[in-house]
Amino acid sequence: MPTSPSAQGARAAVVCGLGAWLPPRAVDNDELASRIDTSDDWIRTRTGIRTRHFVSPGMPTSRLATEAGARALESAGLDSVDAVVLATTTPDRPCPATAPLVAHRLGLTGRPAFDVSAVCTGFLYALATAAALITSGAAEHILVIGADAFSTIVDPEERSTAVVFGDGAGAVVLRAGGAAEPGAVGRVELGADGSLADLITVRAGGSETRSTDVPPSRADAHFSMAGQEVFFHAVTRMAGASRTAIADAGWRAEEVDRLVGHQANARILHAVGERLDIPRDRIVIHLDRVGNTAAASIPLALAHAQSTGGLGAGDRVVLSAFGGGATWGATALTWPDLKTA
Repeated sequence: MPTSPSAQGARAAVVCGLGAWLPPRAVDNDELASRIDTSDDWIRTRTGIRTRHFVSPGMPTSRLATEAGARALESAGLDSVDAVVLATTTPDRPCPATAPLVAHRLGLTGRPAFDVSAVCTGFLYALATAAALITSGAAEHILVIGADAFSTIVDPEERSTAVVFGDGAGAVVLRAGGAAEPGAVGRVELGADGSLADLITVRAGGSETRSTDVPPSRADAHFSMAGQEVFFHAVTRMAGASRTAIADAGWRAEEVDRLVGHQANARILHAVGERLDIPRDRIVIHLDRVGNTAAASIPLALAHAQSTGGLGAGDRVVLSAFGGGATWGATALTWPDLKTA
């Protein structure tokens, strides 16, 4: 039974459930190399990725989110929550939001449910939003999901993006608890810079292009990313936000047991660790198995680390991400004793 918030200090949002799901179709580097001018060695050397999962025809983001959400609820031992917050850049439709459909499929019709769009920082934005609802007293339990099907928006013939992204979903359940409890989410350091909007984008499909009579080009209809600039800003912003989160937690960098960053690129994660003086063996790497899964990457990495023994109760954990917008964020928490479904 959770300790009452009054016995554990100020009211806080506490992680009490964790779930993950990947679509069954696994695509390794050799399969991509059979249709794109690339190779397994080229992909692994530049990204660290060996394989990733793609949705099958007729499998939208809502399916991924529902599967991960159901597993997180099972992990928490709950069949109901007060709200559902879904972070995604690949909603089933431009309108309406996908979260209400996910909530309905989970038997949560009538509960508030909404999407958050912050690309690869989406999970942290959703986590911060849900935590605020709990600490304000507006909710006792909230399901937070990160889910993306980036294979549906990248150009399958564009080597620089087609080899990087994968599809999947991860989720956590938050409950009201005390700030001193294991699992209590610390202050989430968030930021954004709209002047960098073109670094990570799908230009077509919104009002910007639909308000004109000019049909979008193939490039504008698909995801694009300015790789070198993204690398610089990702390392700078993730390291800065993580440093703030570590200080807010009252820790020193050497006391961090696990850095769980957005799984974009192994070189980015290692560079962030170097700036923070966190050894590589404390950096969780999951992208080699799933690629860049955008908003799903942090909860997927957490679930994998816990299920394989790389993350345990009492570990001091920093979560950090950078994404389109540009957006970034980080937070810190002591990992709780829970099971992965």
